[in-house]
Amino acid sequence: MGLTLVEKIATRHSDGLAPGTQVRSGDFVSIRPRHVMTHDNTGAVIPKFKQIGATSIADPAQPVFAIDHDIQNVTPKNLEKYANIEAFARKHGIDFYPAGTGISHQVMVEQGYVVPGALVVASDSHSNLYGAAAALGTPVVRTDAASIWATGVTWWQVPKIAKVVLKGTLSPGVVGKDVIIALCGLFNKDEVLNHAVEFLGDGVANLPMSARMTIANMTTEWGALAGVFPFDEVTVNYLRSRVPEFTNPKRPGTRGPKSRAGYTDGDIDAWWKNRSEISADADAEYAIELELDLATVVPHVSGPNEVKTMVSLPEMERKHVTIQKAYLLSCVNARFEDLHDAAEVVRTKGGHVADGVEFYLAPASAEVQARSESTGDWQTLIGAGAIPLPPGCGACIGLGRGLVQKGEIAISATNRNFKGRMGDRDAYVYLGSPAVVAASALAGFICAPKHFTERAAGTAVRRAEKKSKPPGSVEIMTGFPPSVRGRVLFIDKDNLNTDGIYGSKHTYRDDMTPEEMAAVTFENYDPNFNRLYQKGDVVVGGLNFGSGSSREQAATALKFKGIPCVIAGSFSETYKRNAFNNGFVVFECPELVTHLRDTLNDRAPTMVGPEITIDYAKSTLTVDGKSFPFPPLSPAAQELIVAGGAEKLVASRLRAKA
Repeated sequence: MGLTLVEKIATRHSDGLAPGTQVRSGDFVSIRPRHVMTHDNTGAVIPKFKQIGATSIADPAQPVFAIDHDIQNVTPKNLEKYANIEAFARKHGIDFYPAGTGISHQVMVEQGYVVPGALVVASDSHSNLYGAAAALGTPVVRTDAASIWATGVTWWQVPKIAKVVLKGTLSPGVVGKDVIIALCGLFNKDEVLNHAVEFLGDGVANLPMSARMTIANMTTEWGALAGVFPFDEVTVNYLRSRVPEFTNPKRPGTRGPKSRAGYTDGDIDAWWKNRSEISADADAEYAIELELDLATVVPHVSGPNEVKTMVSLPEMERKHVTIQKAYLLSCVNARFEDLHDAAEVVRTKGGHVADGVEFYLAPASAEVQARSESTGDWQTLIGAGAIPLPPGCGACIGLGRGLVQKGEIAISATNRNFKGRMGDRDAYVYLGSPAVVAASALAGFICAPKHFTERAAGTAVRRAEKKSKPPGSVEIMTGFPPSVRGRVLFIDKDNLNTDGIYGSKHTYRDDMTPEEMAAVTFENYDPNFNRLYQKGDVVVGGLNFGSGSSREQAATALKFKGIPCVIAGSFSETYKRNAFNNGFVVFECPELVTHLRDTLNDRAPTMVGPEITIDYAKSTLTVDGKSFPFPPLSPAAQELIVAGGAEKLVASRLRAKA
């Protein structure tokens, strides 16, 4: 049986494998990524690095720091934080990109850190974007980042892998954002949850790099851990267009005459010659195969406040949904091509931003803005009334100027519209393409830049045969609790995102105490949760618990609260990783969730349920006299819990090595 592209990249970057070993989906491996990127959260990774007991960076060429999230915050405290990050980078010889360079993921691609066949990780959930360049981009959490700084490696489980076949060609005016909105809306039953997605098919060759970046980026919102495009002529042409940039001695972040990043035409020739090593084998096996005919895709919007709910533009126009805010910014849709599409709408329609609408504009990078200015696109948008912001995340993460207010409705070219993320939790946010955002800003209501005929989408789903594994017992190591008993607090909500568990407004407050963090759990989802909670309660959630952002506080805050574990129908893999890396138990038991949904009559956001007993040795739990199996907690998982998390585990290994 052949290998998928993801399996090939994982094999190449696995550490300590015997010669000839092939890595397969499901394998736990030690990985040595080409690069690990951190942004503003570098300020939180540094103390973790020090707490581990590390004093030097294992490979100074591996980390990259790029400041982008809170760059509008010029308070002395935030500027001091940025200065400390830069000083740490200078001390250890790490490439550093200051505020104003651009959004970190755009910087990683622009500056040449992402190359075909590479594993590039980041302490941010939108590292999936790197898959546009035939790389494996996937998120890690802050603890992983610190471990990679100290040792060069961390652990990873190769996920299930989905094959998405794209056929045909997009109609004029249909762009990458429309494709990923269609995929999220058409396949919205967790078909690719916690999978790595490989895009294949004849339609891929018709997608430019800008569209691939958008699609790969938002595979995060689709529930995937990665979204990877093949290495083809589109990739090669893009890489060759970037080569001249890497000869610029003034390029920020470089160390000396040769940058750690970048590539030459010779490198590209070598990759192309050996492209079979950066391609899936013809007989590779996938967990699921999905198909989409690009010719049937028409512009839709997602929302409100749900990425996987899509509404056609003709239907939105019939509803005449008035807006107060419009946003063209973020790592998913603020590249040159996006700004150009928006500017063309302004030129075609003429006029000015509608009365009562604020239209916020931020480029993905300073380079993007300079290029947009050189063509006049930037000036066209500003002239129409767009409000310029610096190249950073800003309103997308709920920081800086222009946040959506209570009761307001917004159309945004960002990748997320979770309740409370971009401002007030009682606002309504829809997602659309840059052209839709521009057209809506001019009209004052959500609309398409031109007429599109509604048509049925051409889709198909093929699932691999499921091979079920019987539940089994496991030996409990010393220090791990053999059993847990407590009261169920049932949160009957699928796709509960980390903003709902731990609000974005607290994420970059590094000075919050554990008690303060525990006190704000679930406030965006259910402000009544903390009144119902009793210490020792076991939280049970729905499907894809902890989706969205990679913030680890959504796990640590529950640990600080005294919750012994979280059980769910399924988890976001990033949330699961955050939990175990911080010594907090989570596991899946969909049968329990079904039972609670069938037996609990109270439909409140948080429901008080019966007593639950968890037997970790037998891998069973008991509720209402009924027993349910769950996957055994492996020795590796138990070791992380007993050690108190990955930091302490790595620290003990460093001490042993010393």
